[in-house]
Amino acid sequence: MTNKDFTERQIEIMVAATLRIDKFGIQELTIKNLASDLSLSEAALYRHFKSKNAIMLGLLSYFIVEMNLRIAMIIAEKETHPSELLKNIFSSQLSTFVQKPAIVSVIFSEGIFQFNKELMDKVSAMMSLMQKNINALIVRGQNEGVYGKFLGADPITTIIMGSMRMVVLKWKLSGHKSDLVNDGKQLLNGLLKMIEK
Repeated sequence: MTNKDFTERQIEIMVAATLRIDKFGIQELTIKNLASDLSLSEAALYRHFKSKNAIMLGLLSYFIVEMNLRIAMIIAEKETHPSELLKNIFSSQLSTFVQKPAIVSVIFSEGIFQFNKELMDKVSAMMSLMQKNINALIVRGQNEGVYGKFLGADPITTIIMGSMRMVVLKWKLSGHKSDLVNDGKQLLNGLLKMIEK
């Protein structure tokens, strides 16, 4: 799937759904409320998505495709130092969250997904995409002698991802008042210093 598979109206619906979740919570995301937000009839909305679940799946698919493209462009810079690539990946991801803060409410809301296997699988795919790329850079850095091998690449990846998740949640809970990109940059710099040889 590519993001060209979505119509402009579908994208508009997904953006409205994200904003509603961010503002009111998942329990207030209904077809009726969403149709009202968009000044559409419920029947018109159903022509674009079969259900609320289909909207959520579409939203996550759209974000994964976009995220994959951003990361692939960064990783393609083969001559760049692994630490710089990691910084660029997280800077890109955190900048996207700053530009689209409502997406954080969707991605980081386990309550939305815990009883829906399809949605859980999408979020898992998103995490796996990020994990795979970070892990590959850690392995590369260890093989090149940039990072120590006192810990394997898997635990280092988990530490980095978990720490960045904490920075994003702190930013979300502050009402987006902290400087997410800068806070993430400082944290990642500290973590990289800990693993560099």
